[in-house]
Amino acid sequence: MRSTEPAAGAPVLLAVCGASAQVLALRALQWLLEADQSVDLILSRGAFEVWRAELGIHLPVAPDEQARVLRQHCGSDRGQLRCHRWNDQAAPPASGSYCTRGMLILPATMGTVGRLAAGVAQDLIERCADVHLKEARPLVIAPREMPWNLIHLRNLTTLAEAGARIAPPIPAWYHQPTSLDDMVDFLVARILDVLGYQLGDLRRWQGPIEPGPRP
Repeated sequence: MRSTEPAAGAPVLLAVCGASAQVLALRALQWLLEADQSVDLILSRGAFEVWRAELGIHLPVAPDEQARVLRQHCGSDRGQLRCHRWNDQAAPPASGSYCTRGMLILPATMGTVGRLAAGVAQDLIERCADVHLKEARPLVIAPREMPWNLIHLRNLTTLAEAGARIAPPIPAWYHQPTSLDDMVDFLVARILDVLGYQLGDLRRWQGPIEPGPRP
């Protein structure tokens, strides 16, 4: 029987679709590299434009140059980062023989979700996700779009039944965020939790906070 345990020292595959909330992908990449992890990164064709629109970052398409620019924005020279073109279906992660710790699609578009649910692989992200499902490896999908219609719900249910974990970036307030960065950190930390990483300085639930003295 095939083992579903993550391979020791294997890279995590981070896939980024062209939905809003690209800052979540950037923060996840930053934390993984700072934790000295190995990361394979795939940006969809549409993600490049959203990075420009949301973050003001013009990412090169060439993998080596893309990795250099991303490291600059992450402010990290730790870990290992290998970038892949969205249409390179001969890239190592496209094969089931390439071992990973798991795959995270952050953020995921509903278009990608629909194609995955239908077993259609038009680009490298979709091919890699299909590989993770067939190899029974961890696959975490973080759909960002809302509201969800019945087609979205059925597609997500199909993927959950096939073995994927669905982890939409839903905020909480028990950690008492005081900035947008606090909320971004919470969302990324909770999503990475699903893959077995405990990164970031997250204030986790420890029970109700005692009220302070009245003024």
